[in-house]
Amino acid sequence: MVKLYMVRHGRQSAGFGESLDPGLDDLGRTQAEAVAKVLAPLGPLTILSSPLTRTRETAMPLSKIWKREPVLEEAVAEVPAPAGLTLAGRSEWLGGFLAGRWPDVAPNLNAWRRRVVEKLLGIQEDSVIFSHFVAINAAFAYAMNDERVTAFSPTHTSVTIFETDGKQLRVLEKGEEAPLARITVN
Repeated sequence: MVKLYMVRHGRQSAGFGESLDPGLDDLGRTQAEAVAKVLAPLGPLTILSSPLTRTRETAMPLSKIWKREPVLEEAVAEVPAPAGLTLAGRSEWLGGFLAGRWPDVAPNLNAWRRRVVEKLLGIQEDSVIFSHFVAINAAFAYAMNDERVTAFSPTHTSVTIFETDGKQLRVLEKGEEAPLARITVN
């Protein structure tokens, strides 16, 4: 069985409705250093990262410790917002989307979710994956057979551990969770 350690990125310098690709703020960089120290004894393992700045910056401290470059993986990137939205519109859309259920979302979003899950099922060695709130939720909800888009609220740099045999995805350990009212989704 393959273990997958899915890490939500550290706290970003701007929210979903403020910037398309923010980096980490000072706290986020501190969080990235801390999670690297927690994960360091597991490896070196393969490191995958969403190509977005906040996930790459979160992966960097572990990458330095293990002397391994992260593989940039689009399949674990942020959920795609509808084209043509303003930044403020993106934030409004996201709020409605997060309150929804997978059977009710647009076909392109279900296709995105399938790509996340298929990527995870296709990984053949223990790996650390730096990703996003919604991508982690997509995998978690799939593994738990939960129809909610937001099945739980992983904190910044929480680590959710999955196990796969290539056919099934199982949750071994849910990452640290924040009260839904306090989360910043990105």
